[in-house]
Amino acid sequence: MTVLAPDVALLLTAVALLLVTAYLAAAETVLSRLNVVRALRLDDEEAPGAPQLLWVTEHRASSLNVLLMLTVLVRVALAATAVVLGVRLGGIGASIVAAVVIVALLSLVLGEVTPRTLALRHLEATGLRLGAPTRLLVRLLAPVAQVIVGLGRALVPQRDEVSGPYASDDELRQLEADDDEQDDELDPEERAMIRSIFELADTIVREIMTPRPDMVTVAADATLRTVVDTILERGFSRLPVHDPDDTDTVVGVVYAKDVLRQLAAGSVDGALDTVDSWSELVRGPTFVPETKRCDELLRELQTGTVHLALVVDEYGALVGLVSIEDILEEIVGEIVDEHDHEEPLVEPLEDGSLRVDARLGVDDLNELLDASLPEEGWDTVGGLVFGTLGRVPIEGETVEFEGTAITVERVQGRRVGKVIVRHGLGEGTDAVDPEADDDAANARGSARSSSRG
Repeated sequence: MTVLAPDVALLLTAVALLLVTAYLAAAETVLSRLNVVRALRLDDEEAPGAPQLLWVTEHRASSLNVLLMLTVLVRVALAATAVVLGVRLGGIGASIVAAVVIVALLSLVLGEVTPRTLALRHLEATGLRLGAPTRLLVRLLAPVAQVIVGLGRALVPQRDEVSGPYASDDELRQLEADDDEQDDELDPEERAMIRSIFELADTIVREIMTPRPDMVTVAADATLRTVVDTILERGFSRLPVHDPDDTDTVVGVVYAKDVLRQLAAGSVDGALDTVDSWSELVRGPTFVPETKRCDELLRELQTGTVHLALVVDEYGALVGLVSIEDILEEIVGEIVDEHDHEEPLVEPLEDGSLRVDARLGVDDLNELLDASLPEEGWDTVGGLVFGTLGRVPIEGETVEFEGTAITVERVQGRRVGKVIVRHGLGEGTDAVDPEADDDAANARGSARSSSRG
């Protein structure tokens, strides 16, 4: 039996179709097992190929429909090639059966089991490699696949339940089809929230806490009237209680609801000006190190049903406090209630500069200005000014970095209160977006209430 040039072409065609089958199987495995959240994390890490992978995972239903159509077509073509090859090599009969069996085995082993197993073992790496070609195929063939899916749906009763063989996540949850909404593409707000969750694992308590100078506390020997007046004036639901002789030594926390319950019970009539009437309401404090990760702290506070924790440094000194609300604000943005009367962290000025609260995080200012101010050694803009000067700054002093000048506008005691930031120096333009203050208002370094509940 002589193998002719046409036979070689058929063999090469079969091999090519087998490789395409393997690619389609691997791509389908990635889309079935890798969700949009993992793809978004890869995109956030700027992994090569991540934007294309994110796109196909967000358009999962359409992508799987295209892959299904191509898989069927390729397998039919592979079977036809096997039959023709069998005929050319040995005529009708056993040679055709042998060719079909061999191609079927190779298709199962090399075109299905092997690529799917490899894709599962290296899911993200495979997805990054296959994202770009898969996105191109989906964009080119999605209209054809939609027609085919439409023909199939026409034969299925109760066609309003799902939109095709691969239903979107929303369809599976609601069983309500919408021809124009097969995919689960994330809204910008959803993307931002997911990224905030990722960043929570890289954020430490020191970056979000209310610093010690901003804490509102009451002395352990204060009268109940003082406690009530502080709660009413500041609108806090929890107040740290400090030692009468040392304001940096917190001995407990008093809850507004406990005070209200005791007042409602009438057990303090005529005792508003005494200490003993509320001393038993003080609960034990919870201390956490300033270097603890925020995601770990959130789980601990939830487990311990505690809403407020005192933050200490490596020497055990009190440096601030943190609440569950502070952590949640890292995910959903600033939570403002009727008691919050905070000034905006970033205020655009007419000359294009920004008036910035010194408590704003340096990373947030870098993101706002697309700058590269140094972040090592400090968390806030005020800390950056202190660290650069090496002393308490004077109002009007300016520190300059590459293309950015920070002028101290207000000093409160030994703290920097407000600064004026001018960006784009030396570039002939002020690279400040006057509308960017809305984003900055939700920045992680935003001013927080000391004990909101």
